[in-house]
Amino acid sequence: MSKIVHEVLLANREYFTNFDKSNLAMPPARRFAILTCMDARLDPAKYAGLSEGDAHVIRNAGGRASDDAIRSLVISYKLLGTREWFVIHHTDCGMETFTDEIMRDLLASSLKTASIDANGWHDCCQGGGSHEAKHIAWLTISDLAQSVVEDVTRIKNHPLVPSDIPIYGYIYDVKTGGLTEIAEATRIGAAS
Repeated sequence: MSKIVHEVLLANREYFTNFDKSNLAMPPARRFAILTCMDARLDPAKYAGLSEGDAHVIRNAGGRASDDAIRSLVISYKLLGTREWFVIHHTDCGMETFTDEIMRDLLASSLKTASIDANGWHDCCQGGGSHEAKHIAWLTISDLAQSVVEDVTRIKNHPLVPSDIPIYGYIYDVKTGGLTEIAEATRIGAAS
């Protein structure tokens, strides 16, 4: 058993020993959802004041409005009653450090973990790569505020998203913990 598995199972044993959340309802109590990045520096429960059972938090690389993120938001509304959504990207996001082309080239070269330095991304090894990466839209970010606007726009214009759901756009600052509204995104996401 790896050290990580051992630590996770130990933490879970302590958690379930004192577990007192069995009466939480399936629908989120505060009736909203957050789409945000998977970055380990982000703790949506803390920066948004959430307790277990309060809201849905949907996470992926960059907090992007992928088909799967939209699928989750639609389920959140249609079956579980959320009435407001947030798109929250963040400063110093890894998705700003590469392009689709760079990712495709790296994966075509090798499936091993790449590294980055002042000259960009580099593979450690050659061989064992795959060209399957060319079939994936990596949804990289070249302009942080614009990516929030694009994602709110994509969600708002999706045919499965009701027009009366407001969608707010924000950027979380990893250095200060603060949220900054992207006014254009929130304007686009306004309920109608």
